[in-house]
Amino acid sequence: MKAVGSYKALAVDEAEAFLDVEVDKPQATGRNILVEVKAISVNPVDTKVRKRPHPDETLRILGWDAAGVVTAIGDDVSMFEVGDEVYYAGCITKPGSNSEYQLVDERIAAKKPTSLGFAESAALPLTTITAWEAIFERLGVSKGGKDAGKSILMIGGAGGVGSIAIQLARKLANLNIIATASRKESADWCKARGADHVINHYEDIPAQLDALGLPMVDYVLCLTNIAGYWKTITDVIKPQGKICTIVDFFEDGNLDLLKPKSATFAFEFMFTRSMHQTDDMDEINELLSETAAMIDDGELVTTVGDVSGPINAENIRKVHASIEEGRAIGKYVLEGW
Repeated sequence: MKAVGSYKALAVDEAEAFLDVEVDKPQATGRNILVEVKAISVNPVDTKVRKRPHPDETLRILGWDAAGVVTAIGDDVSMFEVGDEVYYAGCITKPGSNSEYQLVDERIAAKKPTSLGFAESAALPLTTITAWEAIFERLGVSKGGKDAGKSILMIGGAGGVGSIAIQLARKLANLNIIATASRKESADWCKARGADHVINHYEDIPAQLDALGLPMVDYVLCLTNIAGYWKTITDVIKPQGKICTIVDFFEDGNLDLLKPKSATFAFEFMFTRSMHQTDDMDEINELLSETAAMIDDGELVTTVGDVSGPINAENIRKVHASIEEGRAIGKYVLEGW
């Protein structure tokens, strides 16, 4: 089968960073489903993992967002049948979705939205899992509206995670959403997805919040360089407020700044359940299934920003380069082989 991989950790512009290769098609066993990949989406995590050395320079296939068709199932599979159209984000410790066929544990996949094609569906899984877990599990926001009207500051609102986080915070929690964006097109993107206010993260955030009559917020979701915003975050979080980030902390970060406010800090890493085979892995299936139903009911929209193809080394290289430039709005999707 066709795949795109590499044998070395390389910069995006180096020739062997992305290679078109042929590999054996895997066989479905146990609780794994074999998916014929129809579309993939590229995330910042792809670019980060690409740069990490890997043992003995073995072939590494990246990719943690896909939509496709189930072509075979393991003996213990009970949630899917051959022919089902699915979407999923896979596991970071397994071969990725940049291949014609991929094995995926059934508990971390779900039937894709019936109202969307494969490309639009492939834009959603990783960022949806991340946003859902960050808001409803790490920050502890009520999905039933008990926290309606509370305020959340989302730093980096126009990216893949922000694009779906805004929608979830609006539709399920009815929070007062302040998103950050630095360009008109990214600000418009955030507003269209339900942000109540959009402020510029390159300008004085506390001053902009003051101008909105919101000097402090109940929640902060940081989706970008937390080192550059840590002092701001600790200043604007309310006493007993909650902070979550999806990015790595920084070496000299001072958590003591949270102590006077008894504020909570949490990381969100959507691969935790699959990496550690936790007892609640099927929560991924449930949240993706609920998201698909909301999309089909018109409550949520896909976060796809750009679709191109086919899926090959040249085009994946272009998308990695665009992501590393840091100007993405929504998700980059590649479709077809």
